[in-house]
This record gives sequence, C-alpha cells and structure tokens, in this order.
Amino acid sequence: MRARKRRNDPGSDYLSDALTLLGGWTRDGVQLRRDLACDDSQHAALTERIKVAADTLAIRPMIRRVDGHTQICLGDRDGEAITDGEVTLAARIEDFYRTVLDHP
Repeated sequence: MRARKRRNDPGSDYLSDALTLLGGWTRDGVQLRRDLACDDSQHAALTERIKVAADTLAIRPMIRRVDGHTQICLGDRDGEAITDGEVTLAARIEDFYRTVLDHP
C-alpha cells in the first residue's frame, strides 16, 4: 500500500485553499464531507466512479444514500489529518458529479 502523505497543520493554507476551490465540501475535524442531490441512477453512476478513483488512491470513502441525496465522507475519524489523497479524491468527485448530472 502506498504511504499516505498527511498535512500536519490542520489549519494550513493548503487545506483552506483546497476547501475554497472545492465548494460544497465541509471539514468536520479530520474528515471532508459533501452532500449531493441526485436521483438513484445518478447515485449509482457516481458511486461507481468514486470507487474506482478511491481504489487507485487507496482510500475508503463512506458513501450513503439519504432522502434523495448522496452523502460522502472522506477521512478516518481516528486519522491525524486530512491527506493529500483525500483532497485529490474530493476534487475528482466534483468532476464526476458534474459529469453524471450532465449525462443522465
């Protein structure tokens, strides 16, 4: 398994900049969270894309379907900080979401 690079300073400019660019993502301690409105078929397509990217980055996101929304959580509750890989996956998820919405 690939080593996971962590940003040691949770309040770093890096994380603030990344979250600014990733509108809609919120930070909850050492986790990134996003709630996306989509129907069941969009959820399935989005989840499949996320799983492929997550496997490549060796990340295990929590994805669940609640009241017509897809909720995504990146990061371990017991982790030390948000990783570069988790920020990268969040950016990819944004791209996947736009693609899924544009191509029903």
